[in-house]
Amino acid sequence: MNKSLLFDRSYVNGQWTKEGTASFEVMNPANGETLATVADGDVIMTKKAIEAADRAFKPWSKTTAKYRASILEKWNDLIIAHSDELADIMTLECGKPLAESKGEVAYGASFIKWFAEEGKRIYGDVIPPHTENRRIVVIKQPIGVVAAMTPWNFPLAMITRKVGPALAAGCTVIIRPTCEAPLTALALVHLAEQAGFPPGVINIVVGSDSAAMGKVFCESELVKKISFTGSTKIGQILMAQSSNSLKKLSLELGGNAPFIVFEDADIDQAVAGAMVSKFRNAGQTCVCVNRFLIHEKVYDEFTAKLCKAVSELKIGNGLDEGVNIGPLINKNAVKKITQFVEDAKAKGGTILIGGNALGNCYFEPTVIGNASKEMLFSSEEIFGPIAPIYKFSSDEQAIQMANDTIYGLASYFYSQNVARCWKVAEALEYGMVGINEGLISTEVAPFGGVKSSGQGREGSKYGIEDYLEIKYMCFGNII
Repeated sequence: MNKSLLFDRSYVNGQWTKEGTASFEVMNPANGETLATVADGDVIMTKKAIEAADRAFKPWSKTTAKYRASILEKWNDLIIAHSDELADIMTLECGKPLAESKGEVAYGASFIKWFAEEGKRIYGDVIPPHTENRRIVVIKQPIGVVAAMTPWNFPLAMITRKVGPALAAGCTVIIRPTCEAPLTALALVHLAEQAGFPPGVINIVVGSDSAAMGKVFCESELVKKISFTGSTKIGQILMAQSSNSLKKLSLELGGNAPFIVFEDADIDQAVAGAMVSKFRNAGQTCVCVNRFLIHEKVYDEFTAKLCKAVSELKIGNGLDEGVNIGPLINKNAVKKITQFVEDAKAKGGTILIGGNALGNCYFEPTVIGNASKEMLFSSEEIFGPIAPIYKFSSDEQAIQMANDTIYGLASYFYSQNVARCWKVAEALEYGMVGINEGLISTEVAPFGGVKSSGQGREGSKYGIEDYLEIKYMCFGNII
């Protein structure tokens, strides 16, 4: 691991700083070893970061989009130049296989590159007036100070997806990563410092009391927007705490993604899509499949081929050659997955492959047949390497089963029938639909959900809109 990219404290107003003597340890989930001891940023540090971002906002917002783009481009170049070191840190602190970590670095950098250009295209309008002596103009302006609260499972890309558009729009930001995986985030901010962002424009506060820090963001009158990725429960708390300040929120919350395989699907393609969608990062992604809904005519074929593919996965330390299933983030995650398996077995589920914890934070990739609505994972997000297989007999039943959840983030289905593809895609109550495709995330498309999966979009031309305010200007007495 490159020691020059390891930082152990918050970065506020252009300075690496800490308050007091409190600290927390960052653990390697693959072996339980301590990677670093990080200074615990508290509420005081959070408030200082907000104040610094507020002071920096006016001068930063007055710069040109071209100038902001030039710094973002430098940041992108530095991320790419240090991709191997960043990937090493990521794998060590959150366990994902090294190849996936390298893929995330490239994916994360793509948002910086994209929004460096998109910031130059924040266009307004000239609207035909309603009277002869008036002119109507609409402009868009940066919303202000943004707090970005990000999860551990994508410790780089979840940051760049939020701060890329914010910085491009002219906002200033405070990043609050989780204490499970702050090292990648700190290294990323170090590269931002090298890229030349002025003091206070980009800040990061690391701390173990995420609830107290989040409450400060919510209640602050200086913070104009919060962007959060995490559980629906926490998203609801943040929304409630932000009500007095009427803050703008982007919330990317929990998921319960269905993966439907119709009887006319290309089964080999469906299995390939299932593997990348379900088992990436050991199933610890917000858009990974939670429920496999398989037509009864192809149930046996799909299940057999899926189990064969799962049997070929290599479990181990993400730094080892050929590993494609790393550890879960901690032992609590293993406990939760074990409960899901035991619950399914007690309610008639059949363990077709896997089903066992392997020590430390490892859990076997698992396929469970005869899944039913009564099982816990039918209504709860799994966030682990379990693939429950359900059976359906008609299009209507498949759609009903898929939509039978409070969540609406990602969904997937496989069919060769064009008419069915249109019908099902329109009927699914999800913000994103993968049609004959299991990997749908990209910087050029809007990422986000509906229902209890949140609000707002990240990425694409839509992603920058949540960091802007619309201002209408009426010019009178022109004639």
